Amino acid sequence: MDIINVPEIFGSDVFNEAAMKQHLEPEVYCAWKHCITTGSPLQLSTANRIAEAMKNWATAKGATHYTHWFQPMTGITAEKHDSFITPVGDGRVIMEFSGKELVRGEPDASSFPNGGLRTTFEARGYTAWDPTAYAFVKDGSLYIPTCFFSYTGESLDQKTPLLRSLEEVSREALRILRLFGDTETQRVISSVGAEQEYFIIPRAMYAQREDLRLTGRTLFGAKPPKGQEMDDHYFGTIRTRISSFMKDLDEQLWRLGILSKTKHNEAAPCQHEMAPIYSDAVNACDANQLVMSIMKKCAAKHDLVCLLHEKPFEGVNGSGKHNNWSLGTDTGRNLFKPGKTPAQNAQFLVFLAAFIKGVDEYQDFLRCTVASAGNDHRLGGHEAPPAIVSIFLGDELNAVVRSIIDGTNYRDPEKRVMRVGVDVMPAIPKDTTDRNRTSPLAFTGNKFEFRMLGSSQSVASPNIALNTIMAEELRQFADVLEAAEDFDKALHDLVCQAFTDHQRIIFDGNGYSQEWKEEAARRGLSNYPSTAECMASNISPKNIALVTSHGIFTEAEFRARHAIQLETYNKTVNIEALTMVDMALHQILPAALHYSRDLCNGVRSKKELHLSCRAESALLERISENCDRLYESITALQEVLGHVPAETAAAADYYRNTVVPVMESLRHHADGLEAVTDKSYWPYPTYSDILFY
Repeated sequence: MDIINVPEIFGSDVFNEAAMKQHLEPEVYCAWKHCITTGSPLQLSTANRIAEAMKNWATAKGATHYTHWFQPMTGITAEKHDSFITPVGDGRVIMEFSGKELVRGEPDASSFPNGGLRTTFEARGYTAWDPTAYAFVKDGSLYIPTCFFSYTGESLDQKTPLLRSLEEVSREALRILRLFGDTETQRVISSVGAEQEYFIIPRAMYAQREDLRLTGRTLFGAKPPKGQEMDDHYFGTIRTRISSFMKDLDEQLWRLGILSKTKHNEAAPCQHEMAPIYSDAVNACDANQLVMSIMKKCAAKHDLVCLLHEKPFEGVNGSGKHNNWSLGTDTGRNLFKPGKTPAQNAQFLVFLAAFIKGVDEYQDFLRCTVASAGNDHRLGGHEAPPAIVSIFLGDELNAVVRSIIDGTNYRDPEKRVMRVGVDVMPAIPKDTTDRNRTSPLAFTGNKFEFRMLGSSQSVASPNIALNTIMAEELRQFADVLEAAEDFDKALHDLVCQAFTDHQRIIFDGNGYSQEWKEEAARRGLSNYPSTAECMASNISPKNIALVTSHGIFTEAEFRARHAIQLETYNKTVNIEALTMVDMALHQILPAALHYSRDLCNGVRSKKELHLSCRAESALLERISENCDRLYESITALQEVLGHVPAETAAAADYYRNTVVPVMESLRHHADGLEAVTDKSYWPYPTYSDILFY
């Protein structure tokens, strides 16, 4: 058994700060550090020296190429690889890499989603090195994390607006900290930890299913005799084959400096989870993209397939991504951690009030950041948070907030009665209440867990929204407090007003219940069960003003992302519908007809022998009826697909309200046929085969 020396291998394939200290001259390292801490540009001469050191480090690890690694609006990453070789004559080459090549690249941008920002023939796009994210070596190439933008300067990626949002939330949070006498903090850091759920299945079974190969989920599949009702998979013993995959995965992630901490079986058969230690938002977002990519490659090495779709199998839990988000200072303090003194708790309550106010005011914006065709199958499905955005605080913190709203005394866990005010702020306990897994946004002691994200999506968009919303609310708070004559009174009134006006967003009960849906409606909270229903609110004047006023997006960039999200939804549903037609017409229907033909022959033979054939006749009748209904559904689906509106938003509504119901009808009849067809005739592996291999 190979023994892994984790401290030795951790980050060994990353050109991180430790590697920079080792390979860069002190003055070059200091220049890079100054660039990071102040945001000032890096001189080309310095970039040249960093590039040379980076190339030498990478080639020593076997790298022959480099790539500007970026995150276009496809939800995945992109890369174009160039070799280090430079000809020197006589058929010889040397390995070169310049500062210009490090700092900027020029991939063809014509085929990436742009949401109308440019026409197809306008192909020029640029990548720009993000010096706040570490380069790394993978698969024989030096990967350089970059931003991606068009010839005319518009952002075409996920990273650029994330970086903008980090600057904004840091600037506005510093204004609040200065009011509390903090002169040491120079930067406030948004921290993220993205827990990743996924399914692992045998590659041979995956290869036999057209729906899995083309869409990432099973479009057909009758309910197996056993699902997850026994709760025997959750945290259960990990299969040997999966354990080997997980060990390999951990080693690859650790070499890339990714803080993979926890691995376990999830609730559904074949479902698992990987959880990291959370880190700064930029590296956390980059890391999660790498996690998804490496999971797929690593699974293939073990003759397995990793499914990241939100709902690969009907009838068992789907997969999400829990986004643990917080704000901290560069001096090491978590701003969402209750303090030990009245002043510390007053500061904590300011940030808490800003978060509650922001989530309430921009609940539709947050909902839209997690909207996708895949997540539509998961949200509100009694396995994930509902589509209604709310915040869980827990009993103790909720009691503190309630006391502030009501102007009453608060009795702490030690039974001491304290007046709630800025001057005598009560000790606020941590982790004294249970977690609420039905809550979309749960306070977990020193951070908020945003649980609505889909397993396949980039975590950039939700974190851009959280950062921007907090920046806006902190800006409003700072404007009031900086102008106040009586700071303590203004602070108390501000916090009390925020809690009072926005208490409707706080809910600690069962988010799965019908009663909550009714209560949420009475409170005036939005409830958008599907992508098509929620996306119209995304480009409301309020949301556009939010992102443009903070410089996160231009209005054109924001509308482009909205258009891409809708286009992706439409394309996804269309591909799924076409795949269903193809499978039903060319696989399922022929298999059922073949079986029914053989049954007919059997009935004829038994009748000639004057034997009873009641079972065969009854079975034939059921199969014949289902075949008729199946063919009618195939025809109906083909018909509705021929009338999709041209306009994107109208098409999304049409897909949701017209196409999806016909798809569900088609599946119903196909799954009915599977339930009565001899297994030897069925054209692909069943749920029992896949989930309990």
